[in-house]
Amino acid sequence: MPLNSCRRALAAALGLALCSLMPAAQAQVIPKTIHLIVGYPAGGVADVVARALADKLGAQLGTAVVVENRAGASGTIGMDAVAKAPPDGGTLGFSAVSPLVLNPHLAKSPFDPLKGIAPVASVMYSPVLLLATSATGTRDFASLLEDARARPGAVRWATSGQASLGHIVLEQLRAAANVNITHVPYKGGAQQMNDALGGQFEILSINAGPSLTPQIKAGRLRPLAVGAPKRLGSLPKVPTLAELGFPAANLTSLFGVFAPAAMPSILIEKYNAEINRALDSPDLRAKLMAADNVPTGGSAEAFADEIAAEYESNGRIVRSAGIKAD
Repeated sequence: MPLNSCRRALAAALGLALCSLMPAAQAQVIPKTIHLIVGYPAGGVADVVARALADKLGAQLGTAVVVENRAGASGTIGMDAVAKAPPDGGTLGFSAVSPLVLNPHLAKSPFDPLKGIAPVASVMYSPVLLLATSATGTRDFASLLEDARARPGAVRWATSGQASLGHIVLEQLRAAANVNITHVPYKGGAQQMNDALGGQFEILSINAGPSLTPQIKAGRLRPLAVGAPKRLGSLPKVPTLAELGFPAANLTSLFGVFAPAAMPSILIEKYNAEINRALDSPDLRAKLMAADNVPTGGSAEAFADEIAAEYESNGRIVRSAGIKAD
């Protein structure tokens, strides 16, 4: 073959090779600006954690990570925005897993909860505290059950809403302990807390957080149990629901980072590695644990498996208890 022909053939071959490599190379490019959609209002625990994580990721990646709050429908609005965003790495979401594992069992989801979203990394779990108010003299979990059995329906249990995680915990306890406890659903955390401090009901289930510490120390709220894999460092004497014999009710709010389903796997792996790196940093871990949130981390595959298992479990609970959305 003449030399010029060889050169042309080689150039063509190299061109084809480069073209075949371009998608993979492009997939590794982190955008100059990343939008982190948070499915909850500004100022809450989820928003505070998301902003701390955004700052850490921005520093690690050398890019701007902009937090956008798109609250509503218990996180579903934010996750829908993530599902419908371009899968180019420019949009991620921070949310509890409930829009994927609980909400779809109660109402039609605007996106496919198992195929429209790609789990990137687990970030933290937020424990659920069971607290007694001044409306009852209950001092421990055993006496709560005794009171509920002695006065069927008289014990009132407030949650953040119908079909919320606190409601799921209650339904699991109702079934396992065979007790009749009245559910009092709220639609706002502020009113729920005001009524708890005013003794408007006997029991409150709420995500752990620093705002509860002064009320617990003052004795206005008394911790009976916690939904968490292990006892909290801030409340070492408070047993988990699993320790008390109710493992099915021992639930937590798991939070993580998500991406549009079609995002290239090489980008998901990159973001997963950077999120795990951020969670290993002492300053971010301290911020999470100061609010009783527990850092998690791990692979994207393990996070996806956990979501799939929780989806199936919540479906069984919702159907068994006949839970309906508001």
